[in-house]
Amino acid sequence: MKLKQNKTKRRRGVILTPKGLKRLQEAILSWEILQNKGDRLTLEQLSRQINVSTKTLSRLWSLSASVDHRTLKLCFGTFNLEVDEEDYTILTEENETGMSDLLTDVVSEKAEHLSQLSTEQIGNSLSYPDGAVSLDSPFYIERSPIEELVYREVTQPGCVIRIRAPRQMGKSSLVLRLLSFADTQNYHTVNLKCNQIDEQCFTNLNKLLRCICWQIATQLGLDPSLDDKWDEEIGCKLICSLYVQNYILKQCHNPIVLVLNDVDRLFEYPHIANDFFVLLRSWCEEARQNHNWQKLRLVVVYSTEKYISLDINHSPFNVGLPIRLHEFTQQQVEDLARRYGLKWTDGKESARLMSLVGGHPALVQLALYYLSSGTMTLSELIQEAIANGGIYRHHLQRHWAKLQVNPHLARVYTELVTTKQSTFIDPMDAHKLESLGLICFEGDRVLPRCELYRTYFVKQLSIIAS
Repeated sequence: MKLKQNKTKRRRGVILTPKGLKRLQEAILSWEILQNKGDRLTLEQLSRQINVSTKTLSRLWSLSASVDHRTLKLCFGTFNLEVDEEDYTILTEENETGMSDLLTDVVSEKAEHLSQLSTEQIGNSLSYPDGAVSLDSPFYIERSPIEELVYREVTQPGCVIRIRAPRQMGKSSLVLRLLSFADTQNYHTVNLKCNQIDEQCFTNLNKLLRCICWQIATQLGLDPSLDDKWDEEIGCKLICSLYVQNYILKQCHNPIVLVLNDVDRLFEYPHIANDFFVLLRSWCEEARQNHNWQKLRLVVVYSTEKYISLDINHSPFNVGLPIRLHEFTQQQVEDLARRYGLKWTDGKESARLMSLVGGHPALVQLALYYLSSGTMTLSELIQEAIANGGIYRHHLQRHWAKLQVNPHLARVYTELVTTKQSTFIDPMDAHKLESLGLICFEGDRVLPRCELYRTYFVKQLSIIAS
């Protein structure tokens, strides 16, 4: 009888503990204050300073993926720290798990399950793709290293994250995952949507700030007590800052992640936009010297900044971590098709679909939803889309309706889709068109976002002309 040999667990590396991450972040912050005039280091600058790759740093900040012990000592030593045993956990091949691995396993498992279903079963089990991709959905496509970057940055004291992309490009889906990560860190979270604020609140700055403070307090489970704590005589910007500092931040011991969605709505109200963004910038500056303000982690979400004419030194749009969401690559489109159970030939069907809609996430998702149901072929989908809008008919009609209520914007877009040469577009018009997702920028050129838009709107314009 042979004795069963025990397998030796192979050492895989180490991950930071929350305590170790806090020590390292405090050391980096001190270095930034003393050696870098208080300016925050970007991930690339930090990579050069430590002499490790940005990918390795992203793994380190995630508190889930392993790095080797030598790298950990290098990161700590760069900022004059000794590594303590409580700063890290040793991983083995058997126990190496974490957030990234778990998410990958869940996605792979669901994708494999979908690939084994019949076309009819897939069509019956899928929900219509509309809005943000839910946290438990296997159809969320990671655009690495974006997720790792925002997870790492939100753990930084007083950080600012700027997420920019036109509508339906995945901003809300990314924010959902950022807030979920913040929950795992026991942070407080506030998700404030500017598009839900009543029009009357934009009549003056005081009303807007009271509205925002009320929402922050309410989402945190606090009694707003605005009438007791709001003294307009000292100025609404100052009282707003004091309210956040002395009432909100003082009562919350853990960091607060404040997400401001669709802040570019304020650009339509120039009489208050400048003061509002100056206020946000002042909060960023306070975080560099005030420990209480460092608990605030600001996430600003917007569609475009092409038209902004704010003082660069008094705006939050040139500080913090900038995140730009781009269209899906061909590889990502093919990955998503596999998750929908479609057996495509590499580079063939994806190229045909992208010749129509590019890598537009919402339009790609919609196409794959219909294709996976088996109700139409890719050729039929493309033919119908070109002929009358097809499955995109309602999407296109909504855009058309928005242009019709703004004749000037309709004329601008008409010129754009009917000419093959680059045209000059007023910055405010460019803002509105990019916010709608109707245009993209290729260097200095402004173009229709995809061939579907060009074909549809040219056809609509020819019908009107006739």
